[in-house]
Amino acid sequence: MSARPTVLVLGGGPDAERDVSIVSSRAVAQALMDGGRFEVNYELIGSVGPCDVRAMAGDVVFPVLHGAFGEGGPMQDILEMDGRPYVGSRPRAARIAMDKLATKLLAASIGVPTPEAAVINAMDPVCPIGAPCVVKPVHEGSSVGLMLCRRAGDWGAALAHVRADLAARPDRAWMVERMVAGRELTVAMVEGADGLAPAGVVEIAPASGVYDYSAKYERNDTRYTVDPALLGGVDGTIRDWSARLCSALGVRHLARVDFMLDDEAGQPTLLELNTMPGFTAHSLLPMAARERGMDLPVLCARLVDAALGAHVPAQRV
Repeated sequence: MSARPTVLVLGGGPDAERDVSIVSSRAVAQALMDGGRFEVNYELIGSVGPCDVRAMAGDVVFPVLHGAFGEGGPMQDILEMDGRPYVGSRPRAARIAMDKLATKLLAASIGVPTPEAAVINAMDPVCPIGAPCVVKPVHEGSSVGLMLCRRAGDWGAALAHVRADLAARPDRAWMVERMVAGRELTVAMVEGADGLAPAGVVEIAPASGVYDYSAKYERNDTRYTVDPALLGGVDGTIRDWSARLCSALGVRHLARVDFMLDDEAGQPTLLELNTMPGFTAHSLLPMAARERGMDLPVLCARLVDAALGAHVPAQRV
């Protein structure tokens, strides 16, 4: 490896979040160049295989990919075969975290509460949970496909959408989850000297009341508060739960763990865990890191250093 290692930054991918990945990956590539410690090779990819990745130059890989292929296990399998160090979780953790229901089951097994949920059977006209509820794909991020059923009458339209989607994509699974009214919070997790640890809590307040794809990436009216005032030890609780869940999953280097704080009960519940959060202007992990003195060049360099430090050399195949 040279005095200035080359980071292979991957962006794009074949998933529904391709456009977000392109913005995120370009921001990461620019941040690493601005930091001055690394050479950068930026590759915009689609669906790739082991031979494709092997042909791309770089000493360490930073796959800034969002979605089932890019961060849900398949890309991580390819990177394991490639043999170079890479940023982000390994295949098992990536697969479980991308599966919202599997994550919820694991969370419940270690005492982290999460709203009631079920797989949707498109042949069953009855909602298995009842309104108010949230309908969403099991294996997507960025709130892709998210629908709210505030009243029982909303279920028919949501089910029709699910049936139409399954007709076009029979491999996709859908779920329904009990809707929690309250404050949306996220815990940013970043690798530090003592391993993966909370870097901060961010509260999200979308103007529309729904933190959907548009609120995340297309509009500028969502309000974010880093380290919001939280009563009753909630801040410490969700930090602890996030660390425990990441440990149980085997998550490494970075993550974002999302919660709802119930307005009535005042108790947080887990929504999901993301193993490759965004790096866009609206993204929450860089926002939280900035409040801890880590601007984007420092944050990205820290993640590359974590990948290099954790790497066990293996035979590339």
